[in-house]
Amino acid sequence: MYQLIDGKAISRQIKDELREKVEGLRAQGKEICLAVIQVGSDPASSVYVNNKKKACEYTGIRSLAYELPEETTEEELLALIGELNSREDVNGILVQLPLPAHINEERILLAIDPARDVDGFHPVNVGNLSIGRPGYVSCTPAGVIQLLKRSGIEIEGKECVVLGRSNIVGKPMAMLLLRENGTVTVCHSRTRNLKEITRRADILVVAVGKPGFVDADYVKEGAVVIDVGIHRDENNKLCGDVDFDSVAPHTSAITPVPGGVGPMTIAMLMNNCVEGLR
Repeated sequence: MYQLIDGKAISRQIKDELREKVEGLRAQGKEICLAVIQVGSDPASSVYVNNKKKACEYTGIRSLAYELPEETTEEELLALIGELNSREDVNGILVQLPLPAHINEERILLAIDPARDVDGFHPVNVGNLSIGRPGYVSCTPAGVIQLLKRSGIEIEGKECVVLGRSNIVGKPMAMLLLRENGTVTVCHSRTRNLKEITRRADILVVAVGKPGFVDADYVKEGAVVIDVGIHRDENNKLCGDVDFDSVAPHTSAITPVPGGVGPMTIAMLMNNCVEGLR
């Protein structure tokens, strides 16, 4: 029987720990403040932003919400980021993606002070991760590491395969697994003999953005499978990149969708806010 890795329970555990830390910091006269900027009214973005506000409220982190109209110009957004960069009371700045088409996302992310880049997307923080220096780490991959550790799953010495090479998940995921002394292979759309490689994995992290892409043929018996994907199927039900029903019986542990990796992303965002001030 496989272990179902409960991201909701683990994320709640992390947020409870952070709540205590925030209370301790407040007793020392230190307050943590996260500024969240949303441009336009994309429904999915609004849900994410609302969840971030709730997490801030739960952990005791002060949040500033900037909900800007769709027609906001790039210059206006850059001016707001510049103002927030200079504010001593703001510890973290987050710009909700995606941005409207007329705004250059890369230019916006580069404008955020790396010391306030709690999403871990700035090249300075990505570079720090790659060479083992302290810095903010992209929240979803950091959440995956916590899921594994808090579920009693050893990473050191394990054969780890990451399916996907995005800047937000795949690449930082590989670097974090390396940091934990895993032996890491990164696969992508041009990888040959894909199933042969994924079937070697003791730990398989799937972040390809294709619903139900990984079935039982991709998975070694007894592997740990982490599903980063989130989609809506033809019945409007949430599903992941892994065909859960066919894969789960062959695993030793697996994350569900929903309730697996998803809740961890916001928990690790809160963690970044707190760790940045301590």
